[in-house]
Amino acid sequence: MTTTKNKTSKRAEQSATPAPKAKKHISGKTSAPKKNLAPYKLMLLVTVIPRSKADFYLDLLQSFEVNVQLEVSAYGTASKSLGYLDADREKQALFSVIREDNVENALAALDERFGTIRGGKGIAFTVPFNSMVGVAAYQFLSNKQ
Repeated sequence: MTTTKNKTSKRAEQSATPAPKAKKHISGKTSAPKKNLAPYKLMLLVTVIPRSKADFYLDLLQSFEVNVQLEVSAYGTASKSLGYLDADREKQALFSVIREDNVENALAALDERFGTIRGGKGIAFTVPFNSMVGVAAYQFLSNKQ
């Protein structure tokens, strides 16, 4: 019975995931595994709203420490015959860089405003950034000095 126990414990040890190994450079020196140095991840918040309400939503998003916003004119493609859609086809797309820790509050505020502002309905979603080049760029976008 003890041999079965030893075999299963050896199998469990072998199946465990190994710790990340240090990488060897061309010079022969080894470096420690890279760690995520950024304290906050950044996300791109995309908001599509009626053009007449763009200034209101730009100001609202700035209250969530958004440093960079791009405002792009858009035009809706849905026909008026569907009835339940907004008759105003002129839209504005807002692209905002926001920290991950502020996303939940920003989306909740947008959802609340979409339901309460007359003619202010819209959609909002986030897309994560996979990488960032430059510490200064990251510090500016994340609003951390």
